[in-house]
Amino acid sequence: MEIAAQIGDEVTSGLAYIGELAALGWRAAYFTFVGPFRGRPIRFRSAISQAMQVGVGALPILSLITFFIGLILALQSAYELRKFGALNYVAGAVALSMTRELGPLITAILVIGRSGSAFAAEIGTMRVTEEIDALETMAIDPVDFLVTPKFLAMIVMLPCLTIWANAMGILGGALFGVSAANFTWGRYLQASLDALYLRDITTGLIKSVMFGITITAVGCYEGLATGAGPEEVGRSTTRAVVISIFLVVMVDLVFTALFFFLGNG
Repeated sequence: MEIAAQIGDEVTSGLAYIGELAALGWRAAYFTFVGPFRGRPIRFRSAISQAMQVGVGALPILSLITFFIGLILALQSAYELRKFGALNYVAGAVALSMTRELGPLITAILVIGRSGSAFAAEIGTMRVTEEIDALETMAIDPVDFLVTPKFLAMIVMLPCLTIWANAMGILGGALFGVSAANFTWGRYLQASLDALYLRDITTGLIKSVMFGITITAVGCYEGLATGAGPEEVGRSTTRAVVISIFLVVMVDLVFTALFFFLGNG
């Protein structure tokens, strides 16, 4: 009975946590899309600064990681496909794997480590130093002031980073195709494009938008919920990374299943 009660408590607290994240995400979306029409202009300068940190700052490491992932995918695919004399399908396998799944997911995990943790640390530090209390004293909504620019930057930049990650992964696969599978660069890229449909790209981009919302909500919520004391900032940052990765994988599962059943419908 104690185990059942403990499981029930964990499930209840988990659902409450998701509800709080949804409420924070809803408020951020309201201030982003409705607020400007009701006298609450978006802080575009702050949003652009966040976009530079989230997007441009991540390009070097994202390019390197996804290029090598594309190369690894090509090697693993070729290991099996060559048994059937089907090395010409390597390009399609890499392109589909990157655009539908690995491109958005690897991008999201990298952004969690770089930006989701930074959101939690920044806002958590402001909570500890009572800067958020000062904002509330001045009748400034912390969600509007702090979360909305991050929300806007994330939902714009994560799909852009995903497109870049897809391209770098395909180029990584092309390196194997040209060097070991008798492709030319042009023929490999054309084979990759021939294997893709518009829905393969759009499903990955839809996932990336949802990942961006999830990462922003968790990082900012953990920052706002930081307790007293400097050590709490580290705990909030760690929680933000762990919970973000877990929820991103869950969101990925839900949308993959949704697209699968809609595609079969």
